[in-house]
Amino acid sequence: MITAIREVRRARGLTLEEVAIRCVPPTTAQTIGRLETGTRTVSVGWLNRIAAALAVDAADLVRLPERPDIPVAAILDGSGASAPRRAMNVTPPRSEGDLTAVIVQASTGDYRAGDMVWCRRLAPADYIAALHRDVLAPAPAGRFAFGRLLAFDGDMVSILPATLGTSPLALRCAWIAVAERLVRNL
Repeated sequence: MITAIREVRRARGLTLEEVAIRCVPPTTAQTIGRLETGTRTVSVGWLNRIAAALAVDAADLVRLPERPDIPVAAILDGSGASAPRRAMNVTPPRSEGDLTAVIVQASTGDYRAGDMVWCRRLAPADYIAALHRDVLAPAPAGRFAFGRLLAFDGDMVSILPATLGTSPLALRCAWIAVAERLVRNL
């Protein structure tokens, strides 16, 4: 099994020691190093422990032939574009079961026509994770509201629509979906 543990760890800005301490139960930096270099076999158990320590899905740590990585050619910052100091790859996003999407037909707020917004569904107990973020919420008569989650109380939410000059909406929702990824063609 070929893993991307090192790439994900470095992308998160963590040292071997920091990952080792975050594992449950904690382990050593040497063990994490051996697992990410392949000198020690990575079991499913280890993969799950390291994924939890890195706050990613275990699947993000495995390279799959049907999901090829994309090489990073440049890093863009305030001084312009430059070559990365070491070889880097990014992994294309994968779809998951609890995602839903919003397609933007006309520019609204921060979104441009043609954008796709991937949203993760949340139950009322998890609404705190979406506070002050853009959300999609079901509204009466098969409609939806999309905008900033201002407040919630149980399953009652207050959403400020993305359209300028609109007033907040109060809705009772069994679920909301928090905007998690913006897909934009240039």
